[in-house]
Amino acid sequence: MKHILLVEDHAIVRLATKYLVTDLLQPVVVHEAASFREAMIHAGAHPIDLVLLDISIPDGEGFNMMPKLRDANPKLLILVFSSLEEQIYALHYIKSGANGFLSKSSSQNEIKKAILSMLDTGHYLSAAVQQQLLKNTLESKTISENPLENLSQRELEVMDMLIEGYWTKEIAIYLGLTESSVSTYKARIFEKLQVSTLIEMFKKVQYYKGEHAD
Repeated sequence: MKHILLVEDHAIVRLATKYLVTDLLQPVVVHEAASFREAMIHAGAHPIDLVLLDISIPDGEGFNMMPKLRDANPKLLILVFSSLEEQIYALHYIKSGANGFLSKSSSQNEIKKAILSMLDTGHYLSAAVQQQLLKNTLESKTISENPLENLSQRELEVMDMLIEGYWTKEIAIYLGLTESSVSTYKARIFEKLQVSTLIEMFKKVQYYKGEHAD
């Protein structure tokens, strides 16, 4: 019997995903968590085979969630199930310890394919991300046409919090950094995106996360 953990704070999304998982896998036990704290409790208390992890959850810790879940249960597989742009974030989350990345905009068939692939092979990447990875490898690409892809994991975290309106001190507390470190990351982000103000950064991020990113 498989044990699946759904980590999602929206009840309607949990309900729909649980129905899909139950229909796909039999027999199966589906555990539910609406916060990262609840996810950690489930991961340590049950023999979880696969975690479907939404990144944007209450008390979530971004890239730090993967190693913490593994500390609670070293054998579990983690499939990030997120509305974040996969061509910008997928490989970063893979590098931080996830076994796969699935966009919430994926079709029902693709979601089923991802779950089965995770349980069968231990990993999953969409065709688009596989192409991106292959292209980067073949070209030994170090500078992407999309500057967001060149940001480090920590820079992405700081950038997202800046966009959400957090102050430097708040970001430092949330990420466990000094204020000077946050300011350094902010300066690097501005340099890589070639902007000089938060408004310019916001506009450029929206541009590259929009149709141009395709």
